Amino acid sequence: MASFESFYQEYPCSYNSPLSCDRPFQTAQQIKGAKFCLECGFPATLPQEAEIKGSQGTYQIASFVGVRGLGRLYSGIQLKDKQPVIIKEYLLPNRCFNESETLKRKETFKRVGGISLADSRIQNFRLVETKEAIADEKGERCYLITKGIESSQTLGKYLIEKGAMTSTDVREVLNQGLQTLQFLHTQKLRFPSNQTQLGITHGNINLDSTLIKVENNQKFSIYFCDLAIWENLFIPPIIAQPAPARPEQDLESLGLLAFYLWAGRTTNFLSNQPLDPRDNQQWPDTDSHLKRFLYRLIGLETPFENAEAARQALLQLPKEDHINSSVRSSSGSQVVEKRLPMPLILLGILALLLLGGGILYWLLGKKTDSPNQYIQWSRLVRNFSEVPNVPSGQFTYTGEKDSTWSYVLTQPVDNSRLGDLLTRPKPDATATFNYESVLSANLNNPIKSIEEVQTNKKDFAITSLVNQITDKLTKKTVAYDGLIVFVAFNKRDSNLANALGGQINIEQLRKIYTGKITNWQQISSKLPNLPVKPFAPTEPEAISKFQEIVLKNAPQDEALFTAKVTKLDTTKTQNQIRSETLEGRTTGIISFGIISKTWKQCTGYPLAIADGKKSAIQPLFQRRDRRSINPSDDLCQHDDYYVDVTTFQSYPLGYPIFVVYPKDSSRLPGGSTFAQMLTTRQGQCLLSKVGLVALQPMPDDINSYACKSVP
Repeated sequence: MASFESFYQEYPCSYNSPLSCDRPFQTAQQIKGAKFCLECGFPATLPQEAEIKGSQGTYQIASFVGVRGLGRLYSGIQLKDKQPVIIKEYLLPNRCFNESETLKRKETFKRVGGISLADSRIQNFRLVETKEAIADEKGERCYLITKGIESSQTLGKYLIEKGAMTSTDVREVLNQGLQTLQFLHTQKLRFPSNQTQLGITHGNINLDSTLIKVENNQKFSIYFCDLAIWENLFIPPIIAQPAPARPEQDLESLGLLAFYLWAGRTTNFLSNQPLDPRDNQQWPDTDSHLKRFLYRLIGLETPFENAEAARQALLQLPKEDHINSSVRSSSGSQVVEKRLPMPLILLGILALLLLGGGILYWLLGKKTDSPNQYIQWSRLVRNFSEVPNVPSGQFTYTGEKDSTWSYVLTQPVDNSRLGDLLTRPKPDATATFNYESVLSANLNNPIKSIEEVQTNKKDFAITSLVNQITDKLTKKTVAYDGLIVFVAFNKRDSNLANALGGQINIEQLRKIYTGKITNWQQISSKLPNLPVKPFAPTEPEAISKFQEIVLKNAPQDEALFTAKVTKLDTTKTQNQIRSETLEGRTTGIISFGIISKTWKQCTGYPLAIADGKKSAIQPLFQRRDRRSINPSDDLCQHDDYYVDVTTFQSYPLGYPIFVVYPKDSSRLPGGSTFAQMLTTRQGQCLLSKVGLVALQPMPDDINSYACKSVP
């Protein structure tokens, strides 16, 4: 099947994917009663409290949840008994389906949308229970009403959040999946039209059509949904329609799903192409018996006759062991373990291409959106309310006093403070998260927050200082911050930022901050004959990261830094620059500070930073032209520039912000849950609004609407 991004090409979506685009949701939020996206005309999402009438009852929308497969999901209730339901909205947009196609597919959907046992028995074979299939008689929408599975998520989202499964867990996924397929393939089933049929093929098993519900004791249940018999009705006619699936294809799809869960990803790191199970290097080496089983299930060796035979073979597998020999393919040829190195001539050509592309990029200075730029963003859990398995209790966490985290918690966002929003991020849960900063006695070694977690005084910490973390703790990256180095800036041609060409390198910084460069002409004769006046901020975290990145934690350099550099609050440094400039003096002040505190100012110009012989990187971009800033820009237009997430990933003075929590499974998982919250779309949006750098690129207009309603 074609990728979802190629669907609905008749609608000129900015992100080339109208179904998962944010704009239809924004339109519905901003304009009451809006039916279509203001930008491209694609059907807008349904508003809150919208009602859908079916033959079994009336259902009311509570909130938009996100996209799964070929439909949009909403949480809702059945009005009669107030029972919660999940509503999947399928679309038949009129630019993609003509009137007769729409009518035919609606009628088919009402006949086949959902299955149950023909003898009306109620058995839990881990299929999402369908209540009814509804077709909007006059519009271009259909609705599948299903019973919600509390605290469940797709395996795709689980894989992103949790990473690879153990071979033991993969075996359990296979056990449950094969049991469900055995039921699907052999039982007499009834459709909504009352037509009965002996067995049905799922035809659409993948990471997004399989849900996982994790219990408190880490046991889990797997549920299948989105069967092809109704899901494929909403593939536009212009897209090649998939052939009817066969039972053996279900086994192959389940095998691939298990392979992805075990490998911990779906694509190759280098090529970004789907993982190929024929490539022996892509397989984990922890369970040779499971690997051989999956070779058969996928069809690379003698396939199983049916789901029952596969499950019996699975249950008889020996316990996991480590592979000591490669698995042979069905043709008997051994999979090559080591690949020949690429010929040197090809490496040379590749290097020239990369060099040429890099030069072109820097010459043009322009940045354009890629159609795939927001794929990582679209795969994130939507908001705090969707984070599963939130433990009950009051959790106290910590960080360094005057640190980035202590600062951003005080910043206003969405008519509140970030700290207030994060105290109880999931209102329907009983978990609260209270922050208490700590101050280390040694300002040059501020790691008190880690000690607080190690000694069980605090449940977890948020910090960038993890050099002395022990193997009893886990750290998870939730955002990035960094240091900005700035010099005096004004609109005159003689300003220092202009004379430096808007950049400086790490070695020059090291010499300035250890007293080896005292006059700007020591860097270049083209610079003014002006004393260098180095300042440092007062925040221990900023000093620690500067010493780590620029001074390489060299004791002698750190001693010179302490002796020769004046520490002054960043605001006071900027005021001194402003004062000297207003007096008509040319100032040689240089200082640095954390991005979240310093980037929205225009007294000091943030220099691009070069590391060694690499090109200088400027992470701040001018919004209008989507290019890096330069000394000719008017930085006093604060809303006109931003931190570019993609570029920042190579910025020499950037560093991650971690949530650090114990590995001890006997303690409630407050830290891991809080990290999950911060890495949802809502969490990343909130962090970006207070000056941190998100983990992945986000849509440009992310700041134009409230983070709490991020789709």
